[in-house]
Order: sequence, then C-alpha cells, then structure tokens
Amino acid sequence: MSAQNPQVVHPKGWKATKGYSAGMIGEGRQLFIAGQIGWDAQQNFHSDDLIEQFALALDNVLAVLEAAGGQVIQLTEMTVFVTDLEGYRKRYRELGPIWKERLGRHYPAMALIGVAGLVEQRALVEIQARAVLS
Repeated sequence: MSAQNPQVVHPKGWKATKGYSAGMIGEGRQLFIAGQIGWDAQQNFHSDDLIEQFALALDNVLAVLEAAGGQVIQLTEMTVFVTDLEGYRKRYRELGPIWKERLGRHYPAMALIGVAGLVEQRALVEIQARAVLS
C-alpha cells in the first residue's frame, strides 16, 4: 500500500459493491475537497440539467485534486448531494459514461444524499471528496 495506490477495503462475505468502494485505506497527506457544484471556473452556470451539472461538479473536484498535485487514483472518499433524489434515481445510468471518462474504473468510498437545497439556488448537485496524496 502507498499514497499513490490506496487499497480498497471490502469485508469478506459481503456482496460486491457497484460503482463505489465500501472503504479505502492509504498513507500520506490528506486533501479535503468541498463545495464543488455544477458551474465553471468563473462561477457561471451553463445548464439546469442534473447530469450536466454533475459532470461540471466532478470536473471541479478533479481540478482541485490536480491543483494539489493529486491523481484520480488517490481519491478515497466522495459524497454527492443532490436536490432531486428521485430525478437522480431515474437518470443515474446516464452518469456512468461521465464517470468512466473522468475516473475510469476507480471507485472511492461514496455516499449520495438527497437535500432540500444548496447554498447556490441554481445548483442541483454538490460534491465533497477526500484524497490521500503522497
């Protein structure tokens, strides 16, 4: 195990997870990323579509990770907040190609939480993440 390659933790006997890891362990400096929503670097929204905002929010997480000198494989945890949980459930399969294009088959420990609203009223999704850097 190294900071470059955190290891997936999956208890024996548990059914395989799909699209996330139950846990990850790594050594190194921790990077905490929060408040990443579906707008561009100038804080402008370009869409009111959940999938498009998710893509931009994920791009923003990766931009912060890159600015800290990190790599996708170093992401260990991600929490996604959505304002329309039912809308997410209906469209979650559309997120697969977006995820794979950006993170490949790397799945950190993840949770998705439905919320009544976010600080930015137009935001439909917000992501916070954690990475372990070397």
